[in-house]
Amino acid sequence: MNKIKIYLFGLILLLGGMAIGYWLKPTESVVHHHENDSIEESSVWTCSMHPQIRQEEPGICPICEMDLIPLDGVPSNDDPTVLQMSEEAVKLAQVETTIVGAKGRENTGKTTSSTITVDGTIEMDERSIKTQNAHFNGRIESMAITFEGQYVRKGQKIATIYSTELMAASEELITAVKYKDRISGLQEAAIQKLKNWKLTEEQIQTILENQQPITTLPIFAEYGGYVLQKMATQGEYIKQGEPLYSLGSTNNLWLVFQVFESDLSRIGTGQNISFTTSSLPTKKFESEITYINPLLDDNSRTATVRAEIRNAANVLKPGMLIRGEISPRKEKGEATPLVIPNTAILWTGKRSVVYVKIPDETVPTFQFKEVVVRERGDYYSTISEGLNAGEEIVTHGAFSIDAAAQLNNNFSMMNREVTIKKPFEGKIIPDFSVNVPAGFMESLDQLVVEYLSLKDALVNTDPSSTATFADKLINEMDAVNSSGLEDEALNFWLEQKRAMKDHAVKIKDHPANVDTQRDEFEYLSEALISFVKAFGTNNQEYYVQFCPMAKNDKGANWLSKEEAIRNPYFGDKMLKCGVVKMVLN
Repeated sequence: MNKIKIYLFGLILLLGGMAIGYWLKPTESVVHHHENDSIEESSVWTCSMHPQIRQEEPGICPICEMDLIPLDGVPSNDDPTVLQMSEEAVKLAQVETTIVGAKGRENTGKTTSSTITVDGTIEMDERSIKTQNAHFNGRIESMAITFEGQYVRKGQKIATIYSTELMAASEELITAVKYKDRISGLQEAAIQKLKNWKLTEEQIQTILENQQPITTLPIFAEYGGYVLQKMATQGEYIKQGEPLYSLGSTNNLWLVFQVFESDLSRIGTGQNISFTTSSLPTKKFESEITYINPLLDDNSRTATVRAEIRNAANVLKPGMLIRGEISPRKEKGEATPLVIPNTAILWTGKRSVVYVKIPDETVPTFQFKEVVVRERGDYYSTISEGLNAGEEIVTHGAFSIDAAAQLNNNFSMMNREVTIKKPFEGKIIPDFSVNVPAGFMESLDQLVVEYLSLKDALVNTDPSSTATFADKLINEMDAVNSSGLEDEALNFWLEQKRAMKDHAVKIKDHPANVDTQRDEFEYLSEALISFVKAFGTNNQEYYVQFCPMAKNDKGANWLSKEEAIRNPYFGDKMLKCGVVKMVLN
């Protein structure tokens, strides 16, 4: 009796446990429902060990062959520059934003100058510098120019020169006058000789009237200006052509500035430049850039930039130090420079990074943007490219957003090579699979057979055999029986044939370069896959396979008869890298 009671008690406990378990355990349909929801919500799949792998469909990792997992919280779009975050994550990152304006000051309360500050000097206009020379040999009897800086008027007597050659030439003139009736042209030649020595008509006429040779002659200034250099003194013997002094005018002056290499792209001729000098601290002068030296100074890394100015009232002196300001020119089509806080910029060089908040999104969404920093100040910087007025940028918390983007394998400060592989996008393949002539389908099957042999040679990294099979493939293309095809189908076949043949020829022409063959194989495969998709197969099943690591991570397709992956783009190095993307049958 006791045993019966024990059995009954045990049975009651067993049934009660089963009932409790039944109510506590979720049903299979519920679990399956949630799994499907999770999968359907994710459009991007990645590898837990290799997050750089991103695909739009489930599969295996081409590196470690682990099953890909859905990325939780990834935006449904395929733009790797866009990152979505939860409200809680934004609060933890203490994200702050501001809207930039055309002047970049509406929201910052600060100002910054985008002008280029340059130092320079005032110099003589070299076009005004002249030299007074001696026109014949002689000795300086007297000289009116006694010091540098002296002002000389044009036509002013500047020196008297004693010359025996002058005396001989004047005697020749007197003699030529006596014999002018006997020897034609003698007088004219003597007069021309004196004119070449810069004697005036009056001086020559004086010789003729007095019938006396002259030994001294006054020299008159040919130009007006300030004496820059005195090169002869009284009593000195000089030769014809030797300089007496040089002079220049200060009516027009040159403003010569040294501009650093980094600023040269922002200036051009015709730009306004304002400058000041310490001798006139309250006065600001304006001018225009007229010349930029095409050669750069190797030591200072600067180029000479010149402006010109009319020196009214002679207030500016050559040699003065000046400081100029140049407003950077705006290139044609260039956006107005924006000024933003330095806290918004993640510095990576000239092309740095900012995050822009995308408006009207249901969750906080930020976009990675590269910007060109034109000028960097202590607190604010000028951006010349990458931002638009009115955009809302992250001014605090940008580094936290960037870290989240990097973990999520989005574009980030350290990673700008992310792409999502999208095979078969874009081009729509027509369907000619109905009423295809039997002869054409047989030719198509043989064409694929030769292609598969070529593919297997690449899998084995055998460029010589690859070239041989490429030659056979070319011959098979030429042997295709296209009779019976309708016009549209025939044109499509000829288009694909032309593409396949061009790349097959290049594979054949490089029997020792497997890298070139693999590059061409990608284009050949795309044309063949399009061809097979358009016309179908002759009771044969083919697999379109895809390697996301091929073509420098751009990804590439190929056609295979077996479902197992044998990668023609890497061979033994990554034999199983790839996934089946489509089955053609």
